Amino acid sequence: MGEVLRSSTNRDPSIPVMDGFPNIYHRTASRVLAPVQLSKGINPIAEVRVARVARRPAVLIRSSPWKAGSVETPWHDEFDMENGRVIYFGDHRVDHTVPLGATQGNKVLQRTWTTHRAQTELERALAAPLLLFATVRRNGTPKGYVKFCGLAAIEAVDEIEQSDNGRPFPNFRYELSLLDLSAEDDLLDWSWIEARGNQALSMAESLEYAPRSWRRWVEGGHSVLPAVRQRPMDLEEPGADRPSARRAADERTLFSIPPQSLSRPAAGVERHRRQPVLTTALLMERLRNLRVHRLGGLPSPHKPLALLWAIARNARGESRLFAWPDFREEVGKLLEDFGRPRSSPTPEYPFWHLRTSGLWAIEGLPVEQAGSVSVSTLDRSRPRAGFTHAADRLLRDPFVRSQAIAVLRETYFADFAQHELMKKLGLAGYENASGVEAAAEDDEQRSPAERRAANVSRIVRDVRLANRVKEMHADHCQVCGEQLAKRFGTYSEAAHIRGLGRPHDGPDELANLLVLCPNHHVQFDTLAIYVDPDDVVRTTADSSRVGVLRRLPQHDIGEAHLRYHRALCGRDIPVREVPDTGR
Repeated sequence: MGEVLRSSTNRDPSIPVMDGFPNIYHRTASRVLAPVQLSKGINPIAEVRVARVARRPAVLIRSSPWKAGSVETPWHDEFDMENGRVIYFGDHRVDHTVPLGATQGNKVLQRTWTTHRAQTELERALAAPLLLFATVRRNGTPKGYVKFCGLAAIEAVDEIEQSDNGRPFPNFRYELSLLDLSAEDDLLDWSWIEARGNQALSMAESLEYAPRSWRRWVEGGHSVLPAVRQRPMDLEEPGADRPSARRAADERTLFSIPPQSLSRPAAGVERHRRQPVLTTALLMERLRNLRVHRLGGLPSPHKPLALLWAIARNARGESRLFAWPDFREEVGKLLEDFGRPRSSPTPEYPFWHLRTSGLWAIEGLPVEQAGSVSVSTLDRSRPRAGFTHAADRLLRDPFVRSQAIAVLRETYFADFAQHELMKKLGLAGYENASGVEAAAEDDEQRSPAERRAANVSRIVRDVRLANRVKEMHADHCQVCGEQLAKRFGTYSEAAHIRGLGRPHDGPDELANLLVLCPNHHVQFDTLAIYVDPDDVVRTTADSSRVGVLRRLPQHDIGEAHLRYHRALCGRDIPVREVPDTGR
């Protein structure tokens, strides 16, 4: 990770070092694979057929920030190493006459995306890993040198519209998750790529060479991405060539602003005032410290209620921005129902003033607009507002979204009727660890005794699995160790860590189960207790120690599931790192 390699027109694999840097063609030389290519942005290694199934060894992705805004590359990619995410644009351009997806690079990545989003472990085992490289300046030139930035999986794909000198054209935007290689000392063993290209090796055999994070992703799919995503890394090197002008890259990104933007805007790229890269820790800090009015010593719910409403939209996969009339109607109704006594339902207040949070964007108002805005101005301009791109992208992560909801509830709504509030927002499943299990067509209750027919969807649990895990622990609670005696035999309960109901959609598997006594089952499910990263069981209210989670070798508990539960409790928030100002 972070190593700079020479990638020149001389592709002689027998030369180990060129111009003072390792030769990438020497490093990747293979008797099985054809020589790798890095001449384009998207460089697939040829597929091989194994048991009548095509398997691609890898796709090498190269990004060149110095070309951003040019005719060849009218976009610019974003490498957010702090959060283990990369935004990479496809290879469709304004002068292409073929349909979107027909260019070589997009065609390869669209096929790769099909396997990366597959629902079965067998299909994901076929998926081609993405190896990311960034062009860097060395020996006085920005050409011919690449830095290895990591191993990635495609998390999401959007069809977007870009522009080149005012001419619109379609393209794909790929959201990539960088996978953690710390178990391999931040090294990627090329023998894994060779194994994937070896027709004599089966899927399972080639997978044995893979990094641990990739194997975990193959086993669990997208649900485990937050747990296997790359930890924060600093890929800047001492002595690297840098422009004498201001640095084009933020302290916590490899390159987030194209170099051309120092003097002129790049075509198709939005210009923003430079701000700190939004990390999960910074997001939570800003949510906890909203500027809110206080009525009788209690915080006004206007801003946090609007944010919860926007998070609910994010959870449903709706658009980032929404029109003022929709906000006025829906948030206005929430403020009527959940506003403080003697507080006016003024949805225009959060719509406009949330921009000071650093998480909120408004489009469609005059740029000179300052101070407060009136309802008539909003009605006339009909602007749109919502989370910034960075906040919206973070909140798509179910771990981050769960934390954000917990932080807002805990900080601003502790004295509210939580069930009614969350139900009205469409976030009822976040109240507990089990989620919402049954969906009825009409759940209104006319009276305690009345009954009506309703279509209900219920989750079918594996009773044998629950009995198996309880037998493993001999009905002893994994928190307190108690074994509840019955008239005949003993009793315990199998608790799902990540609930099977919406929105958690956890798996019914051994790694997602704990054996608990009834008391601790209720506390765990209602988010009153959680398991910290050191296996200490703590209360959510004050983090006081309850006990230590007891483990058995034969019962492998999924760490990603425990982390998800911590996020629901609002207790999986990383400490915000302070940038090194000496760099």
